Amino acid sequence: MSEFSLIYQHFQHCTRNNPLTQVGIGDDCAISSMPSDCELVSCIDTLVAGRHFPLSTSAYAIGYKSVAVNLSDLAAMGATPYAILLGISLPAKLAHNDWLKPFAQGIADICNRFDVELIGGDTTQSNTLTISVTALGFVPAGQAITRRGAKVGDIICVSGEIGSASFALQQILDAEESEQHNTALQSIALQPALDLPVPQVELGQKLRGFAHSMIDISDGLGQDLGHILTASKVGAVVDLASIPTHPRLQGLPNTEKWQHQLNGGDDYQLCFTVSEQNFVKFNQQFSDKIFAIGKIVTENGLRLTYNNQPIEFSITGYQHF
Repeated sequence: MSEFSLIYQHFQHCTRNNPLTQVGIGDDCAISSMPSDCELVSCIDTLVAGRHFPLSTSAYAIGYKSVAVNLSDLAAMGATPYAILLGISLPAKLAHNDWLKPFAQGIADICNRFDVELIGGDTTQSNTLTISVTALGFVPAGQAITRRGAKVGDIICVSGEIGSASFALQQILDAEESEQHNTALQSIALQPALDLPVPQVELGQKLRGFAHSMIDISDGLGQDLGHILTASKVGAVVDLASIPTHPRLQGLPNTEKWQHQLNGGDDYQLCFTVSEQNFVKFNQQFSDKIFAIGKIVTENGLRLTYNNQPIEFSITGYQHF
């Protein structure tokens, strides 16, 4: 299959006739118009087979997740997604309809869900499956939420359950080592949390004007919250008992549960800080569930408590190298 037949056969249906797109797929570059009084927000994530997802991951889930992780970054800035560019390095053994069709469908489904258009990209052959997605979005001028605005006294919040994806990944890795590999893989609890994360786009937009700082949880709650603390030059106290947790994790020993939540990553929930006043106002104005897990304090560093007792726990997070 040639590069151009691959593009037109499998990805043409990801275009949407967005009025902002002047030139999309099929030229050297895409051309887009900027909405008035908005700023461009852009990000890129690269997923490598065997490093960022298990080799057993379905083609559909790989396509879906490669877009979802980027939309989550836009959500963390309070942005409205607009378009993506897709780069694929594809092994020859996958360059066929049986793999490409569900892969492209995963991309199309999440793009359709969030009204996102594929406006360009590139394909090439490689020994290792690698997908790079660049996502573009817009935010009203001056309203982007960054990591550096946390203030002493802010409440630290998350948008949903933490640790589920890491728990599912551990189950997959354990199953791949077992003798009943195929049977075990079919019964992985919480696998959708790992394969099909839902970027919190709408919540991110609602938090404009409420949140002082925000980040998405991709590399573990401990490490990602640490990025806010470093950028804002503040510290935090987090109550481990307050972290929202799926019932399947509640039965784990605390240290194992906290390992999934603090260091596991792949949650793609939002972690943000709001003043006590804005916390009350947000809950009065919106029905979205947000979960308070701690407070921003003056003393630098992250301190953990459980049942009002200090806890020592090593924060490592996901390491890309």
